[in-house]
Amino acid sequence: MARKIPSTFLFVVTSLVFFATLYHLQLRDSISAVSSTVDDDDLRPSSPLLSVATDPPPPPPSPSPPPPLPQITITISSKTNNLALEENISISSPPHISPVITPSTNNIISSVSILMPAWEVFVIVSPDFTPLISSQEDPYVCVFETGEVSPAIPAGELRFPGRTLFKCEFPRRARRRLPFKQPMLMKSSQKKNNVTPFKQPELLRWTFLVYDSLTTDDDVVLFVKGLNNRQGINREPNEFNCIFGRGNNVIRTNVTSSMQEVFRCKRPDPNVLSFEERITVSLEIVRAVPVVVPSVAYYTLPRKLESNEKTERARLCACTMVYNVGKFLKEWVLYHSRIGVEKFVLYDNASDDDLPKVVDELVQEGYDVKTYYWLWPKTQEAGFSHSAIYAKDSCSWMMYIDVDEFVYSRLWSNLSRPSKSLLHSLLPNPKNVQDKKQVAEISIPCYEFGPSNKKSHPIMGVTQGYNCRRKMENRHKSIVFLDAVDHSLLNVIHHFILKQGYKGKKMSVHDMVVNHYKFQAWPEFKAKFRRRVSAYVIDWTQELNPHSNDRTPGLGFSPVEPKGWPQKFCEVYDNGLKDLTWRWFVVKSPTPSRYRMAWQR
Repeated sequence: MARKIPSTFLFVVTSLVFFATLYHLQLRDSISAVSSTVDDDDLRPSSPLLSVATDPPPPPPSPSPPPPLPQITITISSKTNNLALEENISISSPPHISPVITPSTNNIISSVSILMPAWEVFVIVSPDFTPLISSQEDPYVCVFETGEVSPAIPAGELRFPGRTLFKCEFPRRARRRLPFKQPMLMKSSQKKNNVTPFKQPELLRWTFLVYDSLTTDDDVVLFVKGLNNRQGINREPNEFNCIFGRGNNVIRTNVTSSMQEVFRCKRPDPNVLSFEERITVSLEIVRAVPVVVPSVAYYTLPRKLESNEKTERARLCACTMVYNVGKFLKEWVLYHSRIGVEKFVLYDNASDDDLPKVVDELVQEGYDVKTYYWLWPKTQEAGFSHSAIYAKDSCSWMMYIDVDEFVYSRLWSNLSRPSKSLLHSLLPNPKNVQDKKQVAEISIPCYEFGPSNKKSHPIMGVTQGYNCRRKMENRHKSIVFLDAVDHSLLNVIHHFILKQGYKGKKMSVHDMVVNHYKFQAWPEFKAKFRRRVSAYVIDWTQELNPHSNDRTPGLGFSPVEPKGWPQKFCEVYDNGLKDLTWRWFVVKSPTPSRYRMAWQR
């Protein structure tokens, strides 16, 4: 007679099997996430084809075999003497020069999608289709290959050409199936209908992408992730061609510069290629089997910062990259406009606060503030390179500082009112500015201020709220003569390489500094630091690059307020700018003994 197994034993065994299975699934999910997560310091292509160019590590585990290599043949176009590529790429192969766009149907909106860091997906709608922002009752959604659905949040519009942008989260369950496929964009109500399934193209990766372009009077500038992916190490220009798409054929031109994420190449012959068509532009990696970098950039007419043609170039402008700085912006603009800045150029890094409203208010009050929508994360250097061309015809000198940074000199302490000459006096005589022996870049040292015992954003502004800093200076910010910027547009956060012959000048802390209100009250610091924009520093929660200057000493890798944060980084009490801005900008309220600053709402 068979011995009866106790029910308690069966329960224990069943539980062990259940938890072991659960652990296996979680581990597999974690491995997939780690292997497939894209971040800016892992700038490697995601498919076997692209490994020829960048030598990535072994591919992540996948339940299916890798896609076959595309067959690319080189032919001569019948319309031009330029070499052209005819591409014969299978459905499962990686994307090529033109963005592989989901075809439009009655329910599905034509779009191309990019996998961004933190499992966020950018869905860029085809320039041929302009979706109306749907109501809350019928919003847009992203439908993934696994059947998972996530909300598609409107996130602005890309320009040149105009394209609506949505963001959606990559569902956890969909992350388990490789290769990742692009989602379908549709109305929520249409999802309920029977959608005919079709083979989706592979999801583009942020780590290997031509993401923007800018045409000048002489050439074309491309902004590219995944090729020059280490600081100070750049590939040679002759390793690439620029290619301009036209149907199945493309026109190739020489690359003249390759620095960081910026590539410059010759414009195509205007008699062969005009701007009348929407033409994708990308880079070809010159190999035995050529590799074309996926692209969402277009070849467009030259464009420049809007300016009044009846007036001369502004002598001094300021450029910065911003994200959710609505409550800080007015203080920054008012202060710097009074000491000499005439125009402000904001590269908006996909803000979702009231920044547009604040900018409109400033414009209505007479301040010259322009916004350029630049949604790409961790691309500050590239954005500044873009600005050096984009604003060149409107600005002679450009000051590169952030919205939490204020230029200050102790020599101003006795001034009863500000003056535009305070910054203009630093610049060479305009009559001699083309002389290459003149100073073309002015470097200003920075002092880093701490939380100064604040636990929330000071209502009277950062210059009034934070008054305790580190003793030693750290880094420099610069004012640059744009005509002197080197052809490569190379810059290392706020500092440009100059053309041969031009020289720079370093200011002494006794003459001028930048007060950098870097370590603010914890809620502000946490929100800002998670989006640090250096191209070579990854998310602060990942245990890499621990000794980077963009790391905060003692903070670690967890977004948890360190013990004693309000008192950190406080070595010297410095009330210089606090007292000065009080004298210059304080406004008496109607109520006796009540005061406010000019930038307070």
